Amino acid sequence: MATREADAAVSGGSGSDEVADRVTRIAEPIVAALGLAIAEVRYGGTRAGGTLRVTIDKPGGVTLEDCTRVSRSLGHALDVEEAIGHRYTLEVSSPGLDRPLHGPGDYERAIGRLVRIKTRPPWEGPRVMIGRIAGVESAAVRVAVEHEEEQVIPWSAIAQAKLEVEW
Repeated sequence: MATREADAAVSGGSGSDEVADRVTRIAEPIVAALGLAIAEVRYGGTRAGGTLRVTIDKPGGVTLEDCTRVSRSLGHALDVEEAIGHRYTLEVSSPGLDRPLHGPGDYERAIGRLVRIKTRPPWEGPRVMIGRIAGVESAAVRVAVEHEEEQVIPWSAIAQAKLEVEW
């Protein structure tokens, strides 16, 4: 993980989601130009300071060099754009082996992989299940659970999902 501290002039609102949205708009073309993709942007903190976490990904995995290049390029761009109106720490990292799955694209890339899915009501199936992603549909994901029928879980019923590390 590469870390960078920066001072930036005041610009825009202070909400965490607003900061993450603004950073995402600035970061997407930079990260894409480096042959990577943004997996997640999260900001947490106060008006006096905070932490900006940018998670990047690419087929075959992310290297320390990738994180360093994104940190330098993005940090400079955020300073120029005055995207965050106070002191902040920029952390750029890979999603890790047990990466969370956030949208249909993540699930499609994980077809055949072992996942842990936590569900929420009104889903009437198991609250936690471990299985392999069998397919992705417009309204649901199909999960093959060992020794059980394939589960079709609506997107709205998924509270959290992440890849399981297989040894």
